[in-house]
Amino acid sequence: MRNPRDKEKKMQLNLNAQRPWITPFVIGVFLLMSVTGGLMFFHLESGLNKAAHEWLGWAMVAGVVAHLMLNVNAFKRHLSSTTGRWVIGACVALLIASFAMPGAGNSKPPFIGPIKALAGAPLTEVAQVANLSMAQVRERLGAAGVQAANDTQSVAELVGPDLGDQMRALDKVFATVKPVKSN
Repeated sequence: MRNPRDKEKKMQLNLNAQRPWITPFVIGVFLLMSVTGGLMFFHLESGLNKAAHEWLGWAMVAGVVAHLMLNVNAFKRHLSSTTGRWVIGACVALLIASFAMPGAGNSKPPFIGPIKALAGAPLTEVAQVANLSMAQVRERLGAAGVQAANDTQSVAELVGPDLGDQMRALDKVFATVKPVKSN
């Protein structure tokens, strides 16, 4: 009968040959996940940021598993220490709580309501809020590829239900608007 440690050592030797790329891979994917996650948190993502974050998260999982297998002895040492068990246990508890907290996944940034209201308002009201003439609003929307048939339409009607599209259209309208000074 073969010793189970022989198999573990053989696997460790095979992984050691992969050491030059496993850790840099984990570092690179961590950088990608950190930047795209930060952009998403502040609603500043653009292009393929969200898709890259979601799909390349699987690369992060694979890289961490490979890194863990490469450093299995160090991982065992962490699990044998009180501090290591507490830190890992706290993270597991937070993970479990993330599934149980009511409404945690339903919270929206506070600016979503006002944006939806503005996007749903007739263009005449958007013009008033932006302190622009209707001609200026139509011109700015037209430059963004959005054509209004009449002034009672809303940005939401013109670009559809996607909040991102609505925000981009409103951004074109409000691009160089100067605030109205109050007395």
